[in-house]
Order: sequence, then structure tokens, then C-alpha cells
Amino acid sequence: MVSFDLATRARHLVRIHDAVLSGAAPPQRPRAVVARSWVRVLELGIDPDGPNRRDPLPPAEVDDRRRRSRLSLVIDEIRELLLSAADASNYLVVVTDADGVVLWRCGSPRVKRQADLLGFSEGALWTEGAVGTNAIGTALEEAAPVQLFSAEHFENAQVPWYCSASPIHDPIDGSLLGIVDVSGPALTLHPAIEALVTASVRLAEARLWRHHEERLEQLRRSAEPLLSSASGPLLVVDDHGWVAARQGIAVSGRVEAPRADRAVAVPGLGLCLPERLGVGWLIRPRGSGTALIATLDLGATPATLEVRGADAPWRVPLSPRHAEVLTALAGAGPRGLTAAALSHLLYGDTEHQVTVRAEVSRMRRSLGALLTTNPYRLGDGVQLTVVPAR
Repeated sequence: MVSFDLATRARHLVRIHDAVLSGAAPPQRPRAVVARSWVRVLELGIDPDGPNRRDPLPPAEVDDRRRRSRLSLVIDEIRELLLSAADASNYLVVVTDADGVVLWRCGSPRVKRQADLLGFSEGALWTEGAVGTNAIGTALEEAAPVQLFSAEHFENAQVPWYCSASPIHDPIDGSLLGIVDVSGPALTLHPAIEALVTASVRLAEARLWRHHEERLEQLRRSAEPLLSSASGPLLVVDDHGWVAARQGIAVSGRVEAPRADRAVAVPGLGLCLPERLGVGWLIRPRGSGTALIATLDLGATPATLEVRGADAPWRVPLSPRHAEVLTALAGAGPRGLTAAALSHLLYGDTEHQVTVRAEVSRMRRSLGALLTTNPYRLGDGVQLTVVPAR
């Protein structure tokens, strides 16, 4: 994007922007991600000349959202990395929640004043539906990193800006936590900004994982008296199904998130009945069978996975996307699929690997060790039959 003079690039994008919005033939088609976003915001009736929605949430509600956000655990690391760059005096670091509400904003006082005039402040809703095409809102819609420059923004008021944003997910369950964004005056865009944002997201997700590992270690220590006296195979897991301790079973990593009202399917143990164990769960076999025979019924509404072990079947409904992922993994066989290969199958390109990883992580909350990773594939010993839609 910065392979030639920024001012020349900005003028060229203004001509494209003005032509598209006036209904004329543009000198060049906008980038695909920009074109998709412009179509969405035009359908929403967003006015490019504004003003569009700019009413920030009250400070008390912003504080409450901060307290409830897991990003509060890593916000210092995000700010430290992004504000340590040499050109940090020319931009803002902005972190939103999964709704697109700006929770934290820091950086250049000069740029902050310019952002205030734009309504780009803490508590503001920065989605496509509120303020048109922008990196934060478009990253939420695309579920992928987005960098926008100058008149790739929809609103004319945002044309003097660039912004580079990336979704950040909870490594525990794959849920979207929010967006990390760097924004500043368009003509100050540095080619390293996009890489900096990506690095900050990876750092934050790694730090969240370390927090999680510390919790697992606490659970492991609390379960030591039970493990020293128990016989037979068992697992100790947290509320998300991550394994803190095991005995007599090869399963590691993650099983289905336990619930008191249903069995958990675990390769090597069959169907197991979870038992509450302090802040975690104890999982032991219900019967002697260990084989897991699964059937994915694509004709059901919604698509349903049925798993049979030693006794009563276990069923879970799947979203169309999760059914599509499971079908792809069944077709891949033991060799499995990389994130890039799965992205290409699901989206037609390899640009959605972040989304793919998050989707599989969410699936493993309900399917647990029925799926495994590196590469993505069915768990050892799981036999899956796919019944196509009628």
C-alpha cells in the first residue's frame, strides 16, 4: 500500500471514492475488501458526508465493559509494544470490545485531538453500521485483519486517516474479544504499522494463554490428593475442557467443555460422566467401551452430530459453518488439513486462517478431543460417517 508516494496514492483513492459514490465509472476498481464494505454500508444507508452515529457510551458503562473484558489482562502489553515504535508520536492505539465499542485509546495528544473532532473517542461505537467503512468495523465484518488508507474509508470525514486493525481472540475458546487498531493521519502511514499490529495481537494472545496455563497449574495442584488415591483412567479439566491432569489415558490438550447434565465423549474413554471438582471437573468412564462411532446428519435442522460409545448416544447441534468444517475434516482423513488448506476450502482463499483457527477452537469447546490439531483432523479412534442432505 505504501510502495509509492502517499500523497499520490491518496489523490488516486479520492478519485475512485468520488466516482463510485456518484455512480460514475472509477479509474480503477477499489480493493475487494473495500468494495464489499462499501456495498454493505450503502445498503445500511450510511451518509458519506455524515454526521453519522457518534454518541459515546457513558464513562461508567465503558469502565464496566473494561472490567468485564479479558483484554484488561493484556492491555498494558498491547500499549507497550505499539507505543514503543519510533513514529508513535503520529498515531493512536485503540482497542475495542467485540461489539466495536472503543474501550481504550492512547497515543499522540495531537492525533487524539484530531480524533476527538471525528468522534473517535472512548465509548464510541466504531462499526460499519455506525460510521461506515473503517478498519475496526470492517475487521469485525470480515473476521480478518484490515488496513485502510485515506479514501478507502467511506465517510469523507475519515478520508484524512489511515487505520490498521486486527481481531484478537481468546486462545482458550476462540471467542472474539475485540479489535486492536492503530490509526493516524494518512500521510504519516509507515509500512511497519500492519506488522506491529499483528505482533501486538500475537503477544496479547500468548499472554492470555499464559494466564490460562497458570490457572490450569492451580487446578492441577488442587487435584493432586485425588490423583494420588484414585485408580483407573481419569482426567481433570477446567470449565472449558482443557486438561489440567490425566491418569491412565493419552488424551491431552482439550476435551469437550463439561456440563453436569450430559456425558462427554472422550477417545480412549468412551462416554464419560463429568463430576464437579472445585473449580474444575473430574472425568471418568461410564462404561467399558472406548470406541466412538459418530454420524454427522447434514439433513437435520440444524445439522446434528451423534456420537455413540458404550451406552446412550450423545448429540450436539452444529451451525452450518461448523458442519462444513467437520465434513471437510472427514474428507481429509488421517492426514488432516492445515489452517491454510481449510481456509481455502471454506472461503476460497488462504486469507482467513485467523478465522479458521478461531472457528475450530470454538468447535472444540463442544466437540473436544473428537477433533485434534496440527494439522486439524478427527481424533484418533473416531469413526465419522457423513449423511448428506436429502
